[in-house]
Amino acid sequence: MNVFRKALFATAIVIAVPLAQADAATSTFDGAWNVRIASSSQACGNGATVPIGINNGQIASSSAAVTASGRVVEAGNIKVTLSTGIKRAVGFGRLSGASGSGTWRGAMCTGTWTAEKI
Repeated sequence: MNVFRKALFATAIVIAVPLAQADAATSTFDGAWNVRIASSSQACGNGATVPIGINNGQIASSSAAVTASGRVVEAGNIKVTLSTGIKRAVGFGRLSGASGSGTWRGAMCTGTWTAEKI
């Protein structure tokens, strides 16, 4: 039985170490960010700045007016969904260091975004 426990413990360590390393890798982007949204159409507005937070690669809103969700992976690739009321937009792009950029698409509008870590 003692050999079984040692084997089980060793297996748990082998599984846990890569998972811990993956979390550490995504934590590079953890913190507060300002995301500037620009539209390619005047009918969709002049743009806005939305504060978001990233914790262990998970994106959350730092604003009561806008809900944000999504994920940043180790290489900095990001997918984020922003919504307010019935409006919703999905953005894709890349973070690198303390900045990032990409594109977004809503039901009737499209545009670009840039991000800066604060």
